[in-house]
Amino acid sequence: MEKQIYIIRHGETEYNRKGIVQGSGIDSDLNDLGRSQAWAFYEHYQDHPFEVVLTSRLKRTHQTVEPFLRLGLPWEQFEEINEISWGELDGSPSSPEMHAIYRKVVGEWRKGNLAARHGDGESAEEMGARLHRFVTHLRQRREERVLICSHGRAIRAMICLLLEKPLSQMDAFGHENTGLYQLNFSDGAFHLQLANDTRHLHTVER
Repeated sequence: MEKQIYIIRHGETEYNRKGIVQGSGIDSDLNDLGRSQAWAFYEHYQDHPFEVVLTSRLKRTHQTVEPFLRLGLPWEQFEEINEISWGELDGSPSSPEMHAIYRKVVGEWRKGNLAARHGDGESAEEMGARLHRFVTHLRQRREERVLICSHGRAIRAMICLLLEKPLSQMDAFGHENTGLYQLNFSDGAFHLQLANDTRHLHTVER
């Protein structure tokens, strides 16, 4: 069965704007810009025949796809596509110390040490295991046009899994707020059509 999979990152939150660490331990709302981004995406894709909307359990994804939900589209939530947990770093303001920790952990992942973590945070290996469960589920679904809303780091890992690439390569996949990845599934494999596409945001003033 052929499928069209559309994966977007949630709209901007105040945590994003201020550079505060926002992992799965932070359940924040969209800010005004984030709501404008969500509406711009909706206006661009409202006529696309999505059959179902899948989100994480964090409300910033729910708020991003809310215009589609008001159309009456079926909606399911999956903890498996929540953002990575940064543990005690969640909620930390931007600082040289925080960025140094982040660079160290992410640098280990790029070298293939996917078990690396900071403190009680989640490792890339653990995040990948739960995302793998979701990808397996996605392959088995019957719908042909699926809209997914998730989070930056989770989307990077999800794209790797969908394209059967190692998680050490996930930083190759960027993620703007409401940036879109489109993949087609055919002949037993996913094929990337659009990567972090933000053309729908051309009318949004920052």
